[in-house]
Amino acid sequence: MALSPLAAHGTCVALVLLDLAARAVRIRACTRAVGHAVTPRQALQLNAWGDAAAGLTPMRVGGEAARLAGLLRAGVPAAQAFLAVGIEVVLAYPVVFAFGGILLWRYAPDWWSQAGPELRGRLSSGWPWVAFVGLLSVAAGAVAWRWRRVPFREPERGAHRLRAGRARLPWPLLLVCLPTSLINVAARTLVLPVLAATLPAPPPLGVLLVGSFVLLYSQLLLPTPAGAGAVDLALLGGAAGQLSGGVTLLLAWRFYTVGIGVLLGVALALRAFGLVPLRRAVARFTRRGRITPAEDPSPPA
Repeated sequence: MALSPLAAHGTCVALVLLDLAARAVRIRACTRAVGHAVTPRQALQLNAWGDAAAGLTPMRVGGEAARLAGLLRAGVPAAQAFLAVGIEVVLAYPVVFAFGGILLWRYAPDWWSQAGPELRGRLSSGWPWVAFVGLLSVAAGAVAWRWRRVPFREPERGAHRLRAGRARLPWPLLLVCLPTSLINVAARTLVLPVLAATLPAPPPLGVLLVGSFVLLYSQLLLPTPAGAGAVDLALLGGAAGQLSGGVTLLLAWRFYTVGIGVLLGVALALRAFGLVPLRRAVARFTRRGRITPAEDPSPPA
């Protein structure tokens, strides 16, 4: 379905807002389940901080740490904050994997027939760059392990507490978190197909969906913030089919999937903390790889 540029950008804005709303509802449900609900404003704010930190750090290592700091600032005790994030991880990631698996099962052959030849050509001609990115990913992964202590160890600890206590997730929580997680992954994946609908001859929808999903979630493994460089080259190299929009489409896609989150999160963090306390908090995180309640740059809201 062809779209005018105005309609496409309006739809992308709607998808971004839908994603923000769904994730705010999800984290509110998770905090309510552990007995310390946050307000809608606090939920939007802490998710925005997470988006900014994830978009500005390699392998998105800062995202969960920033969200945990937001929960602490909202007055959620540390144990409950870790448990809430653990519950969210336990419920959200299976939805992401299932969504990606369904896309690959349904559209992988079409995607490979469209994107495969071009990607093979780019890989064979640019193998030194591919090898460099691979080595850099391994090195960055080793360095980032120290940073990941809060983003990964603590949600896992929260999930372990959930299992150790033999706690059962209430059905109302499942009925909230599963559809909101689906909205989250679907809204982000649809941004690229919507933008491509403005092109005279866009690739098939299945090719766009698979390419969009792979490019979005490969950022979890890439050493540069938001996968900068590798993701951009892959998109321009045909990972989502041949896109005649080129750099203009890439910039628009980057703006809606990364840029808005970074700008909103930084703006809200500056408003809440001010520049100097925020810089001190970032410096503490980069030195020690963790944010604790004592290091929170301002008192709970």
